[in-house]
Amino acid sequence: MAARLDGKVVAASIRKSLAERCKALQGPHPGFRPGLAIVQVGHREDSNVYIRMKLKAAEEIGIKAQHIQLPGSTNLQQLLAKVNELNVDPDVNGIIVQLPLESDEPIDADTATNAILPHKDVDGLTTHNAGLLSRGEMDKLKNIPCTPRGCMELIKHTGMNVSGKNAVVLGRSKIVGAPMSELLRCANATVTVCHSRTVNTEEITRTADILVVAIRQPEMVKKSWVKTGAVVIDCGINAIPDSTKKSGQRLVGDVAYKEVCEVAGWVTPVPGGVGPMTVAMLMQNTVESAIGELEKCANRKWPITYLPLTLSMPVPSDIAIASAQTPKNITDLAAEIGLLPSELSPYGKVKAKVSLSTLDRLQGVGDGKYVVVTGITPTPLGEGKSTTTIGLAQALGAELNKNIFACVRQPSQGPTFGIKGGAAGGGYSQVIPMDEFNLHLTGDIHAITAANNLLAAAIDARMFHEKCQSDKALFNRLVPKNKAGVRVLANAQKRRLERLGITVEKPEDMSECEMGRFVRLDIDPATITWQRVIDTNDRYLRKIEIGLSPTEKGYSRETQFDITVASEIMAVLALTTSVEDMCERLGKMVIGSDTKGNPVSADDLGVAGALAVLMKDAIQPNLMQTLQGTPVFVHAGPFANIAHGNSSILADKIALKLVGPDGIVVTEAGFGADIGMEKFFDIKCRQSGLTPHVVVLVGTIRAIKMHGGGPAVTAGMPLPKEYSEEHCDLIEKGFSNVKKQIENAKLFGISVVFALNQFTSDTQAEIDLCLSLAKEAGAYDAVTCTHWAEGGKGAVNLAKSVVSAAEQPTNFKFLYDVDKSIVEKINIIAKEIYGADGIELSEEAQQKVGQYTKQGFGNLPICMAKTHLSLSHKPELKGAPTGFTLPVRDIRASVGAGFLYPIIGTMSTMPGLPTRPCFYDIELDPKTMEIKGLF
Repeated sequence: MAARLDGKVVAASIRKSLAERCKALQGPHPGFRPGLAIVQVGHREDSNVYIRMKLKAAEEIGIKAQHIQLPGSTNLQQLLAKVNELNVDPDVNGIIVQLPLESDEPIDADTATNAILPHKDVDGLTTHNAGLLSRGEMDKLKNIPCTPRGCMELIKHTGMNVSGKNAVVLGRSKIVGAPMSELLRCANATVTVCHSRTVNTEEITRTADILVVAIRQPEMVKKSWVKTGAVVIDCGINAIPDSTKKSGQRLVGDVAYKEVCEVAGWVTPVPGGVGPMTVAMLMQNTVESAIGELEKCANRKWPITYLPLTLSMPVPSDIAIASAQTPKNITDLAAEIGLLPSELSPYGKVKAKVSLSTLDRLQGVGDGKYVVVTGITPTPLGEGKSTTTIGLAQALGAELNKNIFACVRQPSQGPTFGIKGGAAGGGYSQVIPMDEFNLHLTGDIHAITAANNLLAAAIDARMFHEKCQSDKALFNRLVPKNKAGVRVLANAQKRRLERLGITVEKPEDMSECEMGRFVRLDIDPATITWQRVIDTNDRYLRKIEIGLSPTEKGYSRETQFDITVASEIMAVLALTTSVEDMCERLGKMVIGSDTKGNPVSADDLGVAGALAVLMKDAIQPNLMQTLQGTPVFVHAGPFANIAHGNSSILADKIALKLVGPDGIVVTEAGFGADIGMEKFFDIKCRQSGLTPHVVVLVGTIRAIKMHGGGPAVTAGMPLPKEYSEEHCDLIEKGFSNVKKQIENAKLFGISVVFALNQFTSDTQAEIDLCLSLAKEAGAYDAVTCTHWAEGGKGAVNLAKSVVSAAEQPTNFKFLYDVDKSIVEKINIIAKEIYGADGIELSEEAQQKVGQYTKQGFGNLPICMAKTHLSLSHKPELKGAPTGFTLPVRDIRASVGAGFLYPIIGTMSTMPGLPTRPCFYDIELDPKTMEIKGLF
């Protein structure tokens, strides 16, 4: 007598195991919950029964299942649109198109099914998955069809070893028969498929050790068809008349169960055999698909391809090198590093925006190591921080095969067409395409320009209208009646009333006094700190007069233009942590004070929401690549003097998740370590909550000699001979600057690797001296780099040192507590980082200390605005000067960005063009559209 192969019991055990597996994964991955979408067209009741079974099983296991029921009027395009929507939804791991489709319109079921992405095809019915199964490529197969997989589990449950057995499959349907035969073949059975045209079917089935029946013929297989002791799997389900049943019918399989039980070893019943297993396998496919996605981004080694470099000597121009390299398609790079298609918005073939939803998807993934590249106090020529950042990234990736991301700032058009050039790196360590990197990219800077100038226009317009209108007239225009004759407050106006402490049911319920307070901002023109911006070096906009048209009725005032990257909105973009946070920060931006000394914000002007709309795309980081094909995020480019000079927190956070716990993210801090690095730690890391692991301090023998008393270095002028000849005495004297910057980094509890950016004129004696002095000063390691001439290969030693340093324990700490007074915080930075004896506040700065403390801004971090050419406030003081007092001329507030910036000396926020700007050499070939002369 055959044993009953009970699918209900086996399926229940599988569901229980899946539930335990999902629960266990929620520990290390909070919020983990597989997602299943069942798409139905029409309202067939038999389909509804199956769907309810699936939904119940999903709930029992912990799968988030959704039943999407489309009307019978749905056409193929509408169905495909829904499937594509689910394909790009990261919360959906499995998709089923419930068959048959019940539509008034002709819909090809195969087209609908094949629209599902293979890894989400939990029914295993797409041509892609079926093809892999037919080829026996089980290692590449995403999902096995549920019914055949359930049958295999039932066979496994009998204890029979399938290998070498004779197996017969009755039926060759795409859903059961064909994939069943392939699974048995892959398990090394000898398989025969019988169908309606087969001759002597009964004789063939009697040879079967395993008989799988899926022919939709009620009780067709009799005991004479079955070999003694065989395993019989009945996939059929048929309704036959039965007057004893209330419904007038009962369900039977394709096998005559009772008589076959007399000869078989194992038989599945109908119902209760294969049916429950099909549902269980659907759940298992869904859970495994979700786990696959989880493992794909956690502790995952990227399947990345690197781009080869063809090195030339002498090293060609940056644009020539960049133009000679063919970048990967950005969608290919995104796929290599684990981004989903739904998380990418390509801007052409070589750059793309990356959605912030990536952070939500990867929230359970551990962060990689966090490395910041900074520099010693530079010459006016710069010492190669950007080039080192990119070279290090190329070495970590292409040479050491690490998951590596570089995160850098977007350059301004000002220096690009001025004298400094771009910020893509240089030589064989660049971001490509460097022309797109250095020009418009994806328009983020233009968005900031538009948003900044909208706020500037709102300020002057509001002042004009307040001067020209009574309180009542202002109220009627600010809160107009709608078509129904009702006055409705905008959300920004509701928030203003709340800040003013005015509580009314309806706007018109305000008293005259309350109405006046509400409609009048009473901005004091002398206190306005918000300027217009443009992304061009234009010295003649440093001071302008506006309102000279007769239409402005004599209400003119002096103001100025800043360069766009000096806008507080740029700093907000760099420091924001989410869309919600950005909206809040934009509203908090203070543009000046009213006549009573109270701060006036963008939200008071009612413009914050519009600013957020202009910035909705700019908040997404830009994905590009290095010359060797490693990924780069280019996002935000705040000024490094009046702002913090670092790329965005969001780019760093997404990159740290994408590289995973064993990966590394390298970012760059603007200017020297005394400015960019200190702000990176005390402002950016404070606001991001991220912990850095290593500081890479970049220096050059050229800069060290300058600090040791070498002749002045002037941009655009030939270098004096001292910089191309051996002068170890200058290095001995000038190394005080490097030593101080190493000490500064160690104040924050972080290991320092000194990277000597090597030039061809450097002698071995000079190099050895620098490396020795750096280690004596406390650097974890000191190495030379030749990445400008050799790409990643030239930074391998640096990369190895960084990997080693990143494994060392860190004791990261901030330099100061933000709750200290404004003066105390400035004093700590001046003494500890710059080496000053103390600070001296001007009368204006003292007044601002009192004002900002009274306004509630005293607990903000400090962002010092001083020269980058010296540790002191005087550019001519080189090395590590001491015995000076730091003069604080003024203090200003970037409340939305979240810091105060004391101004040390004179700070220009609008650079001017030199006598011979870079634009002289920049041209466009009208035939090839190739850009020439860009560095």
